[in-house]
Amino acid sequence: MAGALVTSNDAGLSVPDWPTTFGSLYRIPPMVGGVKFEHGHRMLAELIGFFTIILAVWTCRAERRSWMRTLGVLALGTVIAQGVLGGITVLFYLPPSVSTAHATLGQSFFCLIVIMMMVTSRQWMEVSPVVVVERHWPRLRTLATLAALSVYLQLILGAAFRHSGIKLLPHLVSAVVVTVLLLWTIVRILAEHSSVAQLMRPARTLLVLLFIQLGLGFAAYLTRVQWGKETPQPTLSMVLATVAHVAVGALVLATSVVLAVQAYRHTSPQTETVMGHAASSKVVA
Repeated sequence: MAGALVTSNDAGLSVPDWPTTFGSLYRIPPMVGGVKFEHGHRMLAELIGFFTIILAVWTCRAERRSWMRTLGVLALGTVIAQGVLGGITVLFYLPPSVSTAHATLGQSFFCLIVIMMMVTSRQWMEVSPVVVVERHWPRLRTLATLAALSVYLQLILGAAFRHSGIKLLPHLVSAVVVTVLLLWTIVRILAEHSSVAQLMRPARTLLVLLFIQLGLGFAAYLTRVQWGKETPQPTLSMVLATVAHVAVGALVLATSVVLAVQAYRHTSPQTETVMGHAASSKVVA
């Protein structure tokens, strides 16, 4: 959201240097105009980086699961790369490709942290999963994965449009594909897997977020593309609509990723696979 505020307020170069801020590494500049958005974004990024260092060290020391230790290191590497990309956008005057990569990597980091939060939760660690045997095509695993990937691609196209790298049409076409895939996945879960709470909760959340996001997308289009043609500076309605659209888009992505992970955990195409999944798992045919 802080990054979206920078872009929506055209404040990307309000602080023209990096890694310093107006020549200083420690002095906080007057938080006025675009500086409050740009420097505020940097301070929040530094705080997130500090927390991620703690998370990575703690995970490597406390986690027995090797893949979780890998996720901790990956999170740290991602947040470092994100900071470097943010600096490059300033040093090279907001090149569209780098700005788009910066926004996309931020979404990737967010999803990574959400996954780490989910797989370290008490419910994940202590409750045996209910595994449902699937016999229909496409498998829910496949459908949920495609839905999550389509949302990710949609956010890339949205970031590219916001940073003036591409036209709006690919983002609109992709929105139709995303809507179809998400609704298909949600309907499959509601119709066939209503007994699995770990699938139902993200599916219902995703349904609500999807319609909110479609409404915010229309609002962003009206305020920025249609009504904002003759506006020299971003208006409050523009900023609110676009920032909310980006924020809810991140929630849609994270929820779709959670749903995909849960689909892999709670469904299986074959009974033999289910029985080998976990001896304590409950199998529902």
